[in-house]
Amino acid sequence: MAEILQYVHKDAFLHRLHPYTKIFFIILVTVMAIIATDIPFLILMVIALLAFAAYGNVLSESLNQLKLILVMSVIFILITVITMPNGETIGYVIPQGVPLVGGLIPITVGGLMIGVVLTLRFMILIFAFQLFLISTQPRDIVHAMEKIRVPIDYILMFIIALRFIPTLQIEGQRIHEAQLARGFNPGTGVLGKVRSVSPIVIPLVSNALLRSNVLGLTIDMRGYRTGKRTHVRERVFEKRDYAVMTVMVVAGCGFVALVLARMV
Repeated sequence: MAEILQYVHKDAFLHRLHPYTKIFFIILVTVMAIIATDIPFLILMVIALLAFAAYGNVLSESLNQLKLILVMSVIFILITVITMPNGETIGYVIPQGVPLVGGLIPITVGGLMIGVVLTLRFMILIFAFQLFLISTQPRDIVHAMEKIRVPIDYILMFIIALRFIPTLQIEGQRIHEAQLARGFNPGTGVLGKVRSVSPIVIPLVSNALLRSNVLGLTIDMRGYRTGKRTHVRERVFEKRDYAVMTVMVVAGCGFVALVLARMV
């Protein structure tokens, strides 16, 4: 099963980059995705991220959650079509032939375009953040955040939450398989999915609370808040980091120039 937001150990290009380079990459991509409104440009950004992932030998890991991303994208488009009708009507969510409720939810060009823009932004942010997490060791993230003076409490909360996501995903899948092995049959379709949630969530939350207690005791036993820390390995900027940073600065300047040119 593909784990969510889990570091993948490889000796690839992305893994050798400094964490600050990848953090700057996330900031640049986020700003560009938020400012941009052109669908072709956003599609180009998605393709560029996938190409970057392929060059860094993490394309298959980046696409592991594609199914979830597509489902969320469809939900985003439906929400915007329903809540933001604007422009010419090209159809209806409920066909007009349905008695009483037919034609009540129009699909407009404006609502559909806004939904596609939000969906592409969502995909860009997910791919960029996932590239950072699957190519950066948690200890390197901690060291990078410490150097920029992020309080250690916030760093600890971030890393624990990040590490718990794949742990809870795996444990939830095991609980689901154990329930099925015991003869539990939630049924099929949407109702079956809803019925299968409760037998999974209750033991999952119980185990998470137990694990949090053990984690707290472990942190205390390892001398948390004892003083200055020393690191086994210190990451330094190398030539590839300067090269990537230069490319990103040029891309950012080009994007700003393009935005300003369109505003004139």
